[in-house]
Amino acid sequence: MKPLAGLNRFLSRLPLHLAVIGMCLLWIIPTLGLFVTSFRSREDVRTSGWWTIARAQEMTGQAEYETYCAACHGNDGSALATANLADPEIVARYPRSNRLLAMLRQDVDGGPHLVGPTLPEDPNQALEVLSPILTRMQILSGGGESAARFSLRNYADALVGYKGTQDYLTDCEQGIASSLAKFECNASDLLNPEGMGQAFLNTVFVTVPATILPILFAALAAYAFAWLDFRGRQWMFALLVGLQIIPLQMTLVPISRLYVQLGIQNTFFGIWLFHTGFGLPYAIYLMRNFIGSLPREIFESAYLDGATHWTAFRKLVLPLSLPAIASLGIFQFLWVWNDFLVAKIFLNAHPVLTVQVTNLIDPRGGNWHILTGAAFLSFLIPMIVFFAFQRYFVRGLLAGSVKG
Repeated sequence: MKPLAGLNRFLSRLPLHLAVIGMCLLWIIPTLGLFVTSFRSREDVRTSGWWTIARAQEMTGQAEYETYCAACHGNDGSALATANLADPEIVARYPRSNRLLAMLRQDVDGGPHLVGPTLPEDPNQALEVLSPILTRMQILSGGGESAARFSLRNYADALVGYKGTQDYLTDCEQGIASSLAKFECNASDLLNPEGMGQAFLNTVFVTVPATILPILFAALAAYAFAWLDFRGRQWMFALLVGLQIIPLQMTLVPISRLYVQLGIQNTFFGIWLFHTGFGLPYAIYLMRNFIGSLPREIFESAYLDGATHWTAFRKLVLPLSLPAIASLGIFQFLWVWNDFLVAKIFLNAHPVLTVQVTNLIDPRGGNWHILTGAAFLSFLIPMIVFFAFQRYFVRGLLAGSVKG
């Protein structure tokens, strides 16, 4: 009977286990793909998925190279002295496959460059063929081996806001000044307004005050609602709870017009006020329910000993409410850090990380390959906060459900 009971118990819990595993996979697989892709080169990202990394990198593009190039240039690329594909200087002229396509479309000695077979006429199909060939050329030349390996070049491009034809580190190594007019190739480039480095500082400068201010005001208001007796207290608290259902999108236009009249549009002070105002209803609700559940005897003893409300708040409420304050801080921090809409409207002059990710794309649609690195940089801090303090999320939900 015991084996059957254990089997029945296992089968009864199997759907729950499968659901939990499925939810974990839905989180882990996209994050893993984004992480792996952020270390891959532009050409690798364009031509293959991140799940193909297990194949041998040294064999990348070998079949396409043997089909189109080996007959003239040799298997090692050095058969033609005037077009030695093992020469890093020659290969460096073609950082992208579209440049290689433009060169191959030109006639050589009165005839097409490639014969038997020729490249497809469709440019997109031709680029799909040339991308692995270019990777193979970079491997043969030795100077471009980084294209076939994992590297931090996408992160460097994202941090400094690079929008050139190769990558930031390569241009700095080769001293290409045409695409580096705004770069000094040193640590000062991290503060480039178009890069993620400056956006990271903007995000920190927005998030920290917009997290502290709601917690401070909410704690004071929650104490008043929980332990001060004044007329209309319950009606005011009910109104605060009802304010949580109002979507902030309804207020963007009127508040933006008000900010313009007050001269605080595109200022940090303005966005602090916005996040504080819309964070207060839930913050007061959570803190009031937690503070209201504290033992009444503690406060009565303090009042009998002559403690004022300020003393009781500072000496009793704050220390006892640390779990609720910590959970509220995490909720507010994650909301403000991941915000895009409010920052886009009220702080467009100082873009935060979520806004700057979209700004990395140049007007012609290029530079998209570094979005993976930029996206990973943008949610790295929230992931660290979540996994480090995840136990407080549960406490925060329970604190908000306690009846005061």
